[in-house]
Amino acid sequence: MSFDVEIGHTSRRGPREVNEDFGGAMRGDERTRGLIAALADGVSTGGQGLEAAQTTVMGLLADFFAAPETWETTVVFDRLIAAQNAWLADHNRRRQARGASSGGTGLTTLTALAIRGQTWTLAHVGDTRAWLCRAQGAHGASAAADSNGGSGGIGTGGDETVELVQLTHDHAFEQIDQRSQLTRAIGLDDTVRVDYSQGEVQVGDRFLLTSDGVHGVLAPARIAALLRAGASAQAASVALVDAALAAGSRDNASALVVRVAGLEERELHDELADVRRLPAGGTLKVGDVIDGYTVTALVADSGVHRLLQARDGATRELVALKTLSPARASDPEERAMLAHEAWLGQRVAGEGFVRVHARRSDATALYVVFDWHGGRTLEQMLAGGTHTPVRPAVAEVVSAAVALTRALGRLHRLGVVHRDIKPANLHLGEDGRWRIIDLGSAVSGRESAAQRELHAGTPSYMNPEQWEGARADAASDLFALGATLYQWLTGRLPYGEIEPYQLARYRRDPAPASRLRPDVPIWLDHLLAKALARDARHRFETAEELLLALERGASRPVSIAGPTPLIHRDPAALVKIALAVSLLFNALLVLWLLFLPR
Repeated sequence: MSFDVEIGHTSRRGPREVNEDFGGAMRGDERTRGLIAALADGVSTGGQGLEAAQTTVMGLLADFFAAPETWETTVVFDRLIAAQNAWLADHNRRRQARGASSGGTGLTTLTALAIRGQTWTLAHVGDTRAWLCRAQGAHGASAAADSNGGSGGIGTGGDETVELVQLTHDHAFEQIDQRSQLTRAIGLDDTVRVDYSQGEVQVGDRFLLTSDGVHGVLAPARIAALLRAGASAQAASVALVDAALAAGSRDNASALVVRVAGLEERELHDELADVRRLPAGGTLKVGDVIDGYTVTALVADSGVHRLLQARDGATRELVALKTLSPARASDPEERAMLAHEAWLGQRVAGEGFVRVHARRSDATALYVVFDWHGGRTLEQMLAGGTHTPVRPAVAEVVSAAVALTRALGRLHRLGVVHRDIKPANLHLGEDGRWRIIDLGSAVSGRESAAQRELHAGTPSYMNPEQWEGARADAASDLFALGATLYQWLTGRLPYGEIEPYQLARYRRDPAPASRLRPDVPIWLDHLLAKALARDARHRFETAEELLLALERGASRPVSIAGPTPLIHRDPAALVKIALAVSLLFNALLVLWLLFLPR
């Protein structure tokens, strides 16, 4: 189901001479997606209320989708609202300094709603309000009321009973005769404190933004009834404003209705919202049941993550559950990386990867659910268990390399770098398909700098540039795949076991694979040499280039550069050689001076 929303907006001045309310909404494009809607109620001390409301809403709508995709929604709101508040406060200060002839000052309330993925986010200042209307008993309505402390009402519209939840608190004096006295407003001070709240969006939700000219005279039950499921968003907004004016509203009356008919697939911020609210769930053991999953086996425990086999009580199918170890369960960066892995897994699901299940709306703990595939990892094959590992046929390795390179290319085209390609993360399923597993170290540009430092690869498979301070990129994955294929064919790592504290990591070129295994054809020997070249300029640039070389094989072998010069393998080598020659020369000179006849 794709993102589908219906928007209705009605605003009337009522008995006032000027309508100082202003609202609007904007959908994102194919890249940004989502929705931003906002309603502002201007406050005048000289006729500038409409200007304040209009510039605040229009600025927010214009700039919201221009913010970097890596910014969390509340961060986008915070930056844009703070900038608008500073600008408006400065203008008000200048007008006050110029006196009455300047036209007075302008303040405004603001209630803004953003829907991205399956999460709604509210930013609120002042006494405009936001409401959520759901079918009575729908999951999350009561929870929204509890978490935000708003008042609710029950109304009946058509054949459906709905529950209305107020999502915001008014920032105004509660006394009736001072109701318009705001305690917070855009432009009131140099800084503004914004209330934020978030929740899960469901199909059928109706969000409502109102000015005090509407909710000041209409009871919640009446508002709920006017938001009945059968009415269009525009018809509902008109009905609300008409009802408010008929009830005697003495202020501008505005209503903005957003009706959700379809949702996008989950976004990263949906996963991040989950990891912030979900508990760790403790240490699951065989036989434990969580959210309908019965744990059947502990597959692995790395000290950071635990991988469990479980059976889905609804479908009776086996699944894999990935959780954080108790020692890491409270680490916010580890929790964010697990959310990132869940999000990536849903994006890359398909040939070459394991499908990630969408998190259940009633999940009670933090975990990620994957399809279960029987089989073995390449690491398990190389270890051989209790038996001596069998040397694989060259054709078998080449066939697997084609499948894995194709999957890696797909990952790179999505802008994702795996960062930990190695035998333990390459899996051959019982269905005969190779898959790249464990996206826990992957980066997509949507993670924080701290998260990029976590689990940044395995030393023996890292390319030389990373040891010189470069970030992992697509070329890093290709180098790691080349090292893995070399190890698979020869039983050795191309540059040997590398430890993080080693200084002399790449002081020699790898021995040709055919020297260690004579049945390796020359074309494959050259391909591995190119993939593992010490100099990055001599390697494959993309997965597509490597895939083409694998598919062409002996029909068009790749050319390789000669041995890496000593100066590139060891920049200090010339200094060492010069020092050795100097010492030898001085030793000979001393010998001549002391012992040889003159």
